Amino acid sequence: MSDTAFLSLEKLTLAYGDTVAVKDLDLSIRKGELVAFLGPSGCGKTTTMRSIAGLLSPASGAIRLDGADITRVSANKRSVGLVFQSYALFPHLTVFENVAFGLRLKKLPAAEIESKVTAGLKSVGLSKFSARKPGELSGGQQQRVALARSMVMEPKVLLLDEPLSNLDARLRLEMRTELQRVQKETGVTMIFVTHDQGEALSLADRIVVMLNGAIEQIGTPEDIYNRPVSRFVADFVGFENIFAVEGGKLKAGNGPIDFSGSLPPDTAGLVWRPRMVTLGSGPFQGTVRGASFSGSTREYLLDSPLGAIKAEEDATLAARETGSAIAFDLPVEKAARLKKFG
Repeated sequence: MSDTAFLSLEKLTLAYGDTVAVKDLDLSIRKGELVAFLGPSGCGKTTTMRSIAGLLSPASGAIRLDGADITRVSANKRSVGLVFQSYALFPHLTVFENVAFGLRLKKLPAAEIESKVTAGLKSVGLSKFSARKPGELSGGQQQRVALARSMVMEPKVLLLDEPLSNLDARLRLEMRTELQRVQKETGVTMIFVTHDQGEALSLADRIVVMLNGAIEQIGTPEDIYNRPVSRFVADFVGFENIFAVEGGKLKAGNGPIDFSGSLPPDTAGLVWRPRMVTLGSGPFQGTVRGASFSGSTREYLLDSPLGAIKAEEDATLAARETGSAIAFDLPVEKAARLKKFG
Protein backbone atom coordinates (compact mmCIF):
# COMPACT_ATOMS: atom_id res chain seq x y z
CA MET A 1 0.00 0.00 0.00
CA SER A 2 1.44 3.36 -1.03
CA ASP A 3 1.90 6.06 1.62
CA THR A 4 1.14 8.85 -0.86
CA ALA A 5 -2.34 10.14 -1.57
CA PHE A 6 -4.05 8.29 -4.42
CA LEU A 7 -7.47 9.89 -3.96
CA SER A 8 -7.71 13.38 -2.47
CA LEU A 9 -10.73 15.45 -1.50
CA GLU A 10 -9.66 19.06 -1.07
CA LYS A 11 -11.90 21.61 0.67
CA LEU A 12 -14.87 19.77 -0.81
CA THR A 13 -18.26 21.43 -0.32
CA LEU A 14 -21.39 19.62 -1.47
CA ALA A 15 -24.91 20.99 -1.52
CA TYR A 16 -28.46 20.19 -2.59
CA GLY A 17 -29.81 23.55 -3.67
CA ASP A 18 -29.27 25.94 -0.77
CA THR A 19 -28.73 23.12 1.72
CA VAL A 20 -25.06 22.40 2.40
CA ALA A 21 -24.55 18.69 3.08
CA VAL A 22 -20.73 18.61 3.33
CA LYS A 23 -18.49 21.61 3.97
CA ASP A 24 -14.75 22.06 3.37
CA LEU A 25 -13.96 18.37 3.65
CA ASP A 26 -10.30 17.32 3.35
CA LEU A 27 -9.40 13.66 2.99
CA SER A 28 -6.51 11.67 1.52
CA ILE A 29 -6.76 7.95 0.72
CA ARG A 30 -3.79 5.77 -0.19
CA LYS A 31 -3.63 3.39 -3.12
CA GLY A 32 -4.83 -0.07 -2.18
CA GLU A 33 -6.53 1.13 0.99
CA LEU A 34 -9.91 -0.12 2.21
CA VAL A 35 -11.71 2.83 3.82
CA ALA A 36 -15.10 2.99 5.52
CA PHE A 37 -17.27 6.11 5.69
CA LEU A 38 -19.15 5.58 8.95
CA GLY A 39 -21.93 7.62 10.48
CA PRO A 40 -25.68 7.99 11.04
CA SER A 41 -28.18 8.84 8.30
CA GLY A 42 -27.76 12.38 7.05
CA CYS A 43 -24.12 12.76 8.14
CA GLY A 44 -22.84 13.28 4.57
CA LYS A 45 -21.17 9.93 3.93
CA THR A 46 -23.31 8.89 0.93
CA THR A 47 -23.23 12.43 -0.48
CA THR A 48 -19.42 12.36 -0.36
CA MET A 49 -19.35 8.98 -2.09
CA ARG A 50 -21.70 10.25 -4.81
CA SER A 51 -19.37 13.16 -5.50
CA ILE A 52 -16.39 10.80 -5.89
CA ALA A 53 -18.45 8.74 -8.34
CA GLY A 54 -19.33 11.83 -10.36
CA LEU A 55 -23.04 11.70 -9.58
CA LEU A 56 -22.99 15.01 -7.71
CA SER A 57 -21.03 18.10 -8.73
CA PRO A 58 -19.24 19.93 -5.89
CA ALA A 59 -20.22 23.48 -5.03
CA SER A 60 -16.52 24.09 -4.45
CA GLY A 61 -13.29 22.21 -3.83
CA ALA A 62 -11.49 19.54 -5.82
CA ILE A 63 -11.32 15.76 -6.26
CA ARG A 64 -8.00 14.31 -7.46
CA LEU A 65 -7.44 10.70 -8.46
CA ASP A 66 -4.04 9.24 -9.32
CA GLY A 67 -2.61 12.71 -9.91
CA ALA A 68 -5.46 13.97 -12.12
CA ASP A 69 -8.16 16.50 -11.27
CA ILE A 70 -11.46 14.71 -11.87
CA THR A 71 -13.72 17.29 -10.21
CA ARG A 72 -15.58 18.07 -13.45
CA VAL A 73 -14.95 14.80 -15.28
CA SER A 74 -18.12 12.89 -16.18
CA ALA A 75 -18.95 9.77 -14.19
CA ASN A 76 -18.33 7.36 -17.07
CA LYS A 77 -14.78 8.66 -17.61
CA ARG A 78 -13.52 8.64 -14.01
CA SER A 79 -12.36 5.03 -13.70
CA VAL A 80 -14.48 4.80 -10.57
CA GLY A 81 -16.70 1.76 -10.00
CA LEU A 82 -19.89 1.82 -7.94
CA VAL A 83 -21.75 -1.09 -6.36
CA PHE A 84 -25.25 0.00 -5.39
CA GLN A 85 -27.09 -1.11 -2.27
CA SER A 86 -29.83 -2.56 -4.49
CA TYR A 87 -27.29 -4.42 -6.71
CA ALA A 88 -29.04 -3.00 -9.85
CA LEU A 89 -28.73 -6.23 -11.83
CA PHE A 90 -30.61 -6.79 -15.06
CA PRO A 91 -33.16 -9.53 -14.24
CA HIS A 92 -33.52 -10.69 -17.87
CA LEU A 93 -29.77 -11.19 -18.39
CA THR A 94 -27.65 -14.09 -17.22
CA VAL A 95 -24.92 -13.64 -14.64
CA PHE A 96 -22.35 -13.70 -17.45
CA GLU A 97 -24.16 -11.01 -19.42
CA ASN A 98 -24.67 -8.83 -16.34
CA VAL A 99 -20.94 -8.86 -15.70
CA ALA A 100 -20.16 -8.35 -19.39
CA PHE A 101 -22.55 -5.42 -19.83
CA GLY A 102 -20.09 -2.59 -19.24
CA LEU A 103 -17.40 -4.28 -21.29
CA ARG A 104 -19.77 -4.58 -24.26
CA LEU A 105 -20.54 -0.87 -24.00
CA LYS A 106 -16.79 -0.26 -24.36
CA LYS A 107 -16.91 -2.40 -27.53
CA LEU A 108 -14.10 -4.69 -26.43
CA PRO A 109 -13.34 -7.76 -28.58
CA ALA A 110 -15.46 -10.80 -27.77
CA ALA A 111 -12.44 -12.88 -26.73
CA GLU A 112 -11.31 -10.19 -24.29
CA ILE A 113 -14.81 -9.90 -22.83
CA GLU A 114 -14.95 -13.68 -22.39
CA SER A 115 -11.59 -13.69 -20.64
CA LYS A 116 -12.36 -10.77 -18.32
CA VAL A 117 -15.82 -12.02 -17.33
CA THR A 118 -14.54 -15.56 -16.72
CA ALA A 119 -11.75 -14.21 -14.49
CA GLY A 120 -14.17 -11.86 -12.72
CA LEU A 121 -16.65 -14.59 -11.89
CA LYS A 122 -13.85 -16.84 -10.70
CA SER A 123 -12.57 -14.10 -8.37
CA VAL A 124 -15.93 -13.97 -6.57
CA GLY A 125 -16.55 -17.71 -6.63
CA LEU A 126 -19.39 -17.72 -9.16
CA SER A 127 -17.90 -19.56 -12.12
CA LYS A 128 -20.58 -22.27 -11.92
CA PHE A 129 -23.43 -19.74 -11.96
CA SER A 130 -22.65 -17.86 -15.18
CA ALA A 131 -25.78 -19.12 -17.00
CA ARG A 132 -28.23 -18.33 -14.20
CA LYS A 133 -30.49 -15.30 -13.95
CA PRO A 134 -30.29 -12.99 -10.89
CA GLY A 135 -33.65 -14.27 -9.63
CA GLU A 136 -32.13 -17.74 -9.28
CA LEU A 137 -29.41 -16.50 -6.91
CA SER A 138 -29.30 -15.76 -3.19
CA GLY A 139 -28.80 -12.21 -1.95
CA GLY A 140 -25.14 -12.87 -1.25
CA GLN A 141 -24.60 -14.28 -4.73
CA GLN A 142 -26.33 -11.29 -6.32
CA GLN A 143 -24.04 -8.99 -4.34
CA ARG A 144 -21.02 -10.86 -5.69
CA VAL A 145 -22.30 -10.50 -9.25
CA ALA A 146 -22.56 -6.74 -8.72
CA LEU A 147 -19.03 -6.74 -7.32
CA ALA A 148 -17.66 -8.72 -10.27
CA ARG A 149 -19.45 -6.41 -12.74
CA SER A 150 -17.64 -3.41 -11.29
CA MET A 151 -14.29 -5.19 -10.89
CA VAL A 152 -14.04 -6.31 -14.54
CA MET A 153 -14.05 -2.64 -15.55
CA GLU A 154 -10.73 -2.36 -13.67
CA PRO A 155 -11.61 0.81 -11.75
CA LYS A 156 -8.96 2.79 -9.92
CA VAL A 157 -11.40 3.20 -7.03
CA LEU A 158 -14.36 0.97 -6.16
CA LEU A 159 -17.22 2.50 -4.15
CA LEU A 160 -19.77 0.40 -2.28
CA ASP A 161 -22.99 1.91 -0.92
CA GLU A 162 -24.14 0.04 2.22
CA PRO A 163 -22.99 -3.19 0.53
CA LEU A 164 -24.20 -5.63 3.18
CA SER A 165 -27.38 -4.00 4.48
CA ASN A 166 -29.73 -6.21 2.44
CA LEU A 167 -28.24 -9.46 3.72
CA ASP A 168 -29.09 -11.50 6.78
CA ALA A 169 -26.58 -11.86 9.62
CA ARG A 170 -24.94 -15.05 8.32
CA LEU A 171 -24.56 -13.76 4.79
CA ARG A 172 -23.19 -10.43 6.05
CA LEU A 173 -20.38 -12.29 7.78
CA GLU A 174 -19.63 -14.30 4.64
CA MET A 175 -19.62 -11.19 2.44
CA ARG A 176 -17.32 -9.33 4.82
CA THR A 177 -14.77 -12.08 4.30
CA GLU A 178 -15.41 -12.08 0.55
CA LEU A 179 -14.95 -8.32 0.21
CA GLN A 180 -11.71 -8.43 2.17
CA ARG A 181 -10.39 -11.29 0.08
CA VAL A 182 -11.23 -9.66 -3.26
CA GLN A 183 -9.82 -6.31 -2.16
CA LYS A 184 -6.55 -7.77 -0.91
CA GLU A 185 -6.08 -10.03 -3.93
CA THR A 186 -6.76 -7.30 -6.49
CA GLY A 187 -5.26 -4.37 -4.59
CA VAL A 188 -8.09 -2.08 -5.70
CA THR A 189 -8.65 1.05 -3.63
CA MET A 190 -12.05 0.52 -2.02
CA ILE A 191 -14.40 2.84 -0.15
CA PHE A 192 -17.61 1.63 1.44
CA VAL A 193 -20.38 3.55 3.13
CA THR A 194 -22.03 2.10 6.23
CA HIS A 195 -23.90 3.06 9.40
CA ASP A 196 -22.90 -0.26 11.02
CA GLN A 197 -19.87 0.21 13.29
CA GLY A 198 -19.27 -3.55 13.51
CA GLU A 199 -19.06 -3.74 9.74
CA ALA A 200 -16.61 -0.84 9.55
CA LEU A 201 -14.45 -2.16 12.39
CA SER A 202 -14.18 -5.64 10.88
CA LEU A 203 -13.50 -4.60 7.27
CA ALA A 204 -11.66 -1.30 7.00
CA ASP A 205 -7.99 -0.35 7.09
CA ARG A 206 -9.14 3.10 8.19
CA ILE A 207 -12.49 4.53 9.25
CA VAL A 208 -13.75 8.03 8.51
CA VAL A 209 -16.42 8.88 11.10
CA MET A 210 -18.71 11.65 9.86
CA LEU A 211 -21.22 13.92 11.59
CA ASN A 212 -23.19 16.86 10.21
CA GLY A 213 -21.24 16.96 6.95
CA ALA A 214 -17.80 16.99 8.58
CA ILE A 215 -15.18 14.46 9.61
CA GLU A 216 -15.36 13.80 13.34
CA GLN A 217 -12.44 11.36 13.48
CA ILE A 218 -10.18 9.39 11.14
CA GLY A 219 -8.25 6.37 12.33
CA THR A 220 -7.64 2.65 12.26
CA PRO A 221 -10.39 0.41 13.65
CA GLU A 222 -8.31 0.11 16.84
CA ASP A 223 -8.07 3.92 17.14
CA ILE A 224 -11.80 4.43 16.68
CA TYR A 225 -12.79 1.59 19.00
CA ASN A 226 -10.33 2.25 21.81
CA ARG A 227 -9.48 5.95 21.49
CA PRO A 228 -12.54 7.98 20.44
CA VAL A 229 -11.85 11.71 20.42
CA SER A 230 -15.39 12.97 21.04
CA ARG A 231 -18.58 12.10 22.84
CA PHE A 232 -20.30 11.37 19.54
CA VAL A 233 -17.69 8.85 18.39
CA ALA A 234 -17.57 7.20 21.82
CA ASP A 235 -21.34 6.76 21.87
CA PHE A 236 -21.39 5.55 18.26
CA VAL A 237 -18.85 2.76 18.90
CA GLY A 238 -20.46 1.47 22.08
CA PHE A 239 -19.17 3.36 25.11
CA GLU A 240 -22.20 3.64 27.40
CA ASN A 241 -20.80 5.36 30.51
CA ILE A 242 -19.93 8.83 29.28
CA PHE A 243 -19.02 11.76 31.51
CA ALA A 244 -17.76 15.27 30.95
CA VAL A 245 -14.75 16.35 33.00
CA GLU A 246 -14.69 19.86 34.45
CA GLY A 247 -12.18 21.17 36.96
CA GLY A 248 -10.68 17.74 37.43
CA LYS A 249 -14.03 16.23 38.41
CA LEU A 250 -16.68 14.11 36.71
CA LYS A 251 -19.73 16.13 35.79
CA ALA A 252 -22.73 14.09 36.95
CA GLY A 253 -26.44 14.71 37.37
CA ASN A 254 -26.11 15.48 41.08
CA GLY A 255 -23.09 17.76 40.67
CA PRO A 256 -19.31 17.33 40.35
CA ILE A 257 -17.92 13.98 41.52
CA ASP A 258 -14.35 13.47 42.71
CA PHE A 259 -12.43 10.52 41.35
CA SER A 260 -8.98 9.11 41.90
CA GLY A 261 -6.22 9.56 39.35
CA SER A 262 -4.75 12.47 37.41
CA LEU A 263 -5.55 13.53 33.86
CA PRO A 264 -3.94 15.73 31.24
CA PRO A 265 -5.39 19.28 31.36
CA ASP A 266 -7.03 18.98 27.93
CA THR A 267 -9.28 16.08 29.00
CA ALA A 268 -12.88 16.99 28.14
CA GLY A 269 -14.47 13.70 29.08
CA LEU A 270 -13.98 10.12 30.23
CA VAL A 271 -15.84 7.08 28.90
CA TRP A 272 -16.10 3.47 30.01
CA ARG A 273 -17.58 0.42 28.33
CA PRO A 274 -19.71 -1.77 30.65
CA ARG A 275 -16.91 -4.35 30.91
CA MET A 276 -14.53 -1.63 32.19
CA VAL A 277 -16.66 -0.99 35.30
CA THR A 278 -15.53 -2.76 38.48
CA LEU A 279 -18.40 -4.32 40.46
CA GLY A 280 -18.33 -5.31 44.13
CA SER A 281 -15.75 -2.80 45.30
CA GLY A 282 -14.90 0.85 44.83
CA PRO A 283 -15.74 4.35 46.06
CA PHE A 284 -19.17 4.61 44.47
CA GLN A 285 -22.47 3.13 45.59
CA GLY A 286 -25.32 2.01 43.37
CA THR A 287 -28.48 -0.06 43.28
CA VAL A 288 -29.13 -2.80 40.74
CA ARG A 289 -32.11 -1.65 38.67
CA GLY A 290 -32.06 -4.53 36.20
CA ALA A 291 -29.97 -7.29 34.62
CA SER A 292 -29.78 -9.05 31.27
CA PHE A 293 -28.13 -12.36 30.38
CA SER A 294 -26.24 -12.61 27.08
CA GLY A 295 -24.59 -16.01 27.23
CA SER A 296 -21.05 -15.40 28.44
CA THR A 297 -21.84 -12.21 30.38
CA ARG A 298 -24.50 -10.45 32.43
CA GLU A 299 -25.07 -6.75 31.97
CA TYR A 300 -26.38 -4.69 34.88
CA LEU A 301 -28.04 -1.30 34.97
CA LEU A 302 -27.26 0.58 38.18
CA ASP A 303 -28.85 3.65 39.72
CA SER A 304 -26.20 5.82 41.34
CA PRO A 305 -25.36 9.43 42.29
CA LEU A 306 -23.48 9.60 38.98
CA GLY A 307 -26.63 8.69 37.09
CA ALA A 308 -27.36 5.41 35.30
CA ILE A 309 -24.32 3.11 35.01
CA LYS A 310 -24.05 0.07 32.78
CA ALA A 311 -21.70 -2.66 33.99
CA GLU A 312 -20.83 -6.15 32.84
CA GLU A 313 -19.65 -9.30 34.60
CA ASP A 314 -18.77 -12.84 33.63
CA ALA A 315 -21.93 -14.96 33.60
CA THR A 316 -20.18 -17.69 35.62
CA LEU A 317 -20.38 -15.37 38.65
CA ALA A 318 -23.47 -15.44 40.84
CA ALA A 319 -26.22 -13.16 39.54
CA ARG A 320 -26.80 -9.95 41.49
CA GLU A 321 -30.37 -9.39 42.63
CA THR A 322 -32.49 -6.51 41.42
CA GLY A 323 -32.77 -3.88 44.16
CA SER A 324 -29.56 -4.90 45.90
CA ALA A 325 -26.94 -2.30 46.86
CA ILE A 326 -23.54 -2.60 45.26
CA ALA A 327 -20.19 -0.83 45.37
CA PHE A 328 -18.51 -0.07 42.06
CA ASP A 329 -15.59 1.80 40.55
CA LEU A 330 -14.84 3.58 37.30
CA PRO A 331 -11.07 3.03 37.03
CA VAL A 332 -9.46 6.02 35.34
CA GLU A 333 -6.69 3.83 33.91
CA LYS A 334 -9.29 1.85 31.94
CA ALA A 335 -11.20 4.86 30.60
CA ALA A 336 -10.87 6.36 27.16
CA ARG A 337 -10.10 10.09 27.28
CA LEU A 338 -12.09 12.49 25.12
CA LYS A 339 -10.54 15.63 23.69
CA LYS A 340 -13.91 17.25 23.10
CA PHE A 341 -17.33 16.80 24.62
CA GLY A 342 -19.64 18.37 22.06
